[in-house]
Amino acid sequence: MTDKPNHLPERLALLADLNAAQYLTDGLLSGKEDAQAIALNKVTEPLPHDGESRAELAPVRDLIDDAMYKFRDDRPTNADAWLAPRLHAALRLTRREAADRRIWNYLALGVAPDYVVWRHLAAKSEGGAPKVAAARFRGPAYTQAFSRLWWAAELYRDGPDYGPVVTACGNQEMLNTALRMDVIEHRPTAQAMVRLIGRGTVTSTREANAMAAAINASAATLMYDVVAPDAERDGKPLRQWIEEAESAPAVPRRDLPIGPYEEKTPERSVDVLVDHFAELFAEAPVRGRTDAEEETGAEV
Repeated sequence: MTDKPNHLPERLALLADLNAAQYLTDGLLSGKEDAQAIALNKVTEPLPHDGESRAELAPVRDLIDDAMYKFRDDRPTNADAWLAPRLHAALRLTRREAADRRIWNYLALGVAPDYVVWRHLAAKSEGGAPKVAAARFRGPAYTQAFSRLWWAAELYRDGPDYGPVVTACGNQEMLNTALRMDVIEHRPTAQAMVRLIGRGTVTSTREANAMAAAINASAATLMYDVVAPDAERDGKPLRQWIEEAESAPAVPRRDLPIGPYEEKTPERSVDVLVDHFAELFAEAPVRGRTDAEEETGAEV
């Protein structure tokens, strides 16, 4: 199985897509080889905030080590809900910084290729050998191993509260499907979806998929930001939170970290959408739901 890199610099870095591609060998994707750490680090670029403490590599690697140890006897998918909020709090990135794929390329190949293989190694169809999809190392934000976790934490957190992130990441379709939808950037929409999962209205991944599809389709005719307006966003709390990284303690392992002290999502807006989404879900086709349950909207 792919092992931890034998060369880890002190600082995180950027790895361009073209440079990352040359290290995505069949041996690495199948978990039979280690990443070429020394060679890879020769083609990286420094982070724009390289001189800040949030660019330190060790705290991020330690966090990943702890996730792999904590869930060593569990399903790797269960690590998502634990790691997502903590990775977000450890990196303290702006959305602009997080939109740069190069930092995620480096995290996956230069910092923790062993985690990517451990988390995403999957059996191929027709009895083929297990293999990690290349997009888990170098891919879109909703697919790449670490980017998907960061963006889930960013879009599902409620101001400083990472509790909704844990709930959302406990259902894989909130990562695999909902993160692809533009409407998830509307905070009341994101929080309403999480509430339906938290309340047990939506339970399985199939149900979450059906809910997401129904909500996305409804957005074509109903403007969620009009019927459920969000609070005015102020960039000052985020900037302050990032600045506080210089003196912040290590990200807690037992308790959830605290995010930027931004204003929380308006409760009234969330309530409006919870009611509307519950109605949509009751009528949504769910694979495996019986005809009687389809008619009544009962849970599977």
